[in-house]
Amino acid sequence: MNAEGNLPAVTLVLGGARSGKSRFAEQCVEAMPARHIYIATGQAGDAEMAERIRRHQTRRGSNWQTVEESLDLTGVLERLANNDAAVLVDCLTLWLSNLMMAKAPVEEAIASLVDVLSRGQGSIVLVSNEVGQGIVPVNTLAREFRDHAGWMNQKIAAVADSVVLVTAGIPQHLKSPKGV
Repeated sequence: MNAEGNLPAVTLVLGGARSGKSRFAEQCVEAMPARHIYIATGQAGDAEMAERIRRHQTRRGSNWQTVEESLDLTGVLERLANNDAAVLVDCLTLWLSNLMMAKAPVEEAIASLVDVLSRGQGSIVLVSNEVGQGIVPVNTLAREFRDHAGWMNQKIAAVADSVVLVTAGIPQHLKSPKGV
């Protein structure tokens, strides 16, 4: 956030599993006086994931408008991102998994997302996992996912006004808007 309490147009929040990145992103959006929109990309494919989704919903409370979209993230952002709303996308790596499992054109989808983000339609906070700091995965699909996630994060970071890495609940600002 800047000195006036406003979010930059695009903020990318990165972190590992259970790093606190989602909670940090939620706090950024909650600090805005605008409507709060949560775009959920996860799908409740099993009981454990359903419980994760329930915990996120409970933590956010009723002040959020929730939109569930597992594939057409770009279309939803084009419809909902504007100056009277602060949008949180949680999370890009789940969206990427959904695209890969649907055998959708991943690189085209990422390029389309980057295009929408570069237009600066309102305040958008995107959460993504940093998955490239561990061991090299043993199978082809996992390596492809890791590679796509790394390239996606790089492309979004390039157009983002702000990039924050959250580690152990501590945000580290990697990129800040010019003049801040």
